[in-house]
Amino acid sequence: MTPDNRSRIFNRIQTVMFVVLFMALIGLLAWLSTRYTFQADWTSGARNTLSEPSQELLSRMEPVIQITAYARETDGLRDGITEMIGRYQRYKENIELSFINPDTMPDQIRELGITQDGELRIKYEGRTEKAQSINEQTITNALQRLMRSGERWIVFLEGHGERRAHGQANHDMSEWASHLERKGIKIRSINLVNTPGIPDNTNVLVIASPQVDLLPGEVRIIREYINKGGNVLWLNEPGKLNGLESVAEPLGIEFQPGTIVDPVSQLFGVKHPAFAVVADYGHHDVTMDFNTITLFPMACGLEIDAPEGWVGTPLLESSARSWSETGKLEGEVEFNKGSDINGPLTMGIALTRQKITNGDEEENNTENNTETSSEDNPENNVTNNIDQRIVVICDGDFLSNSYLGNGGNLDLGLNIINWLSNDDEIIAIRAKTAPDIHLELTNVSSAVIGFGFLFILPLLLIGSGIFIWLKRRNR
Repeated sequence: MTPDNRSRIFNRIQTVMFVVLFMALIGLLAWLSTRYTFQADWTSGARNTLSEPSQELLSRMEPVIQITAYARETDGLRDGITEMIGRYQRYKENIELSFINPDTMPDQIRELGITQDGELRIKYEGRTEKAQSINEQTITNALQRLMRSGERWIVFLEGHGERRAHGQANHDMSEWASHLERKGIKIRSINLVNTPGIPDNTNVLVIASPQVDLLPGEVRIIREYINKGGNVLWLNEPGKLNGLESVAEPLGIEFQPGTIVDPVSQLFGVKHPAFAVVADYGHHDVTMDFNTITLFPMACGLEIDAPEGWVGTPLLESSARSWSETGKLEGEVEFNKGSDINGPLTMGIALTRQKITNGDEEENNTENNTETSSEDNPENNVTNNIDQRIVVICDGDFLSNSYLGNGGNLDLGLNIINWLSNDDEIIAIRAKTAPDIHLELTNVSSAVIGFGFLFILPLLLIGSGIFIWLKRRNR
């Protein structure tokens, strides 16, 4: 056999081995693709991937989640739903998705109250929630509501010029209340003159900056509610306590005179001196892993000397450069030693104590025999809190319609209510929102871009072509 023949045979063997190995590699990769998956999200802000809070929420939901999509048989709609739910299935395998054409089951659609093509019905541990928008924010909010054990009722005190839960004025709290309702929290307002008692199924009583004095009988009802273990969010403004002194005293809370002035706020473009910026927070479940700046207009300082049985923790503190201004907030506001109080100042306090015994509850109930009822409320049922919890903040503007969108004000407000409702597990779970993907151009910018694409770019291409043609012609 000549060397040439041996070389040809060797080359053929090499070629055959290469083909065999290559096909084996392709087969191995195909087999691996059925056993393992790898995905990468290269979009801006990874907006096609679930946010970490949503992933954390799924990790706490062990039983099966059943999702039924009532969508007509249109590829675009069903594909969008499948893609969105697929993001959740990557982190929780036991999520079951099924489709029902609403046109084929009109009776069931009417019975369930399905009103929109593509609406989702999510079932978890026997409870159901609906989601009409196919996005992470809506679906995660629905899952949060399903995680809650029982209903959560937040009762807003009214009748004394308080910030209204559903009021539309700048100082009211309808935006905040709307976010709470979307998370499954039920909200109602109560006037203790018309309804002389706080419903037994109240999870949190909100006292939002009363402007006139409460009647002695109203104060007595609030004190009895606290004595029985009720949770409270008390927002007050600098100045008078409007009859609530007898509520603050047993809790060991003292409101300092004056209004907090914080020069640090000027770094954020705030010109009014009475805006406090909070960047550092106390060590507490409400502010755990919370690192977003919050803004507090017209706040005041607090001091706490928690009585026996209570544990008081500072939540919010102003900057070291701040002070409590006891004079008028006019002209050049400067710190006056002797009359003003130097910072940092505590603006928010959390109080906790072990739940009182049933005997104490019965004793308190004999003192207050008022019956409470509301046609808006479900059947009353006493909340089984592990701890009694109270949050006092000397500012209500930070949750108002005007300032709720500043920094982390909204997230802080949601955290506070979750903690007061004993929903510690879902504190700080906030669905990720996509970054701004809209491009806004001025008329001049639009004209320049349009003129460039229509005239300048074609002329450049024509010119470069002529230049190349002339250069080759002259060779």
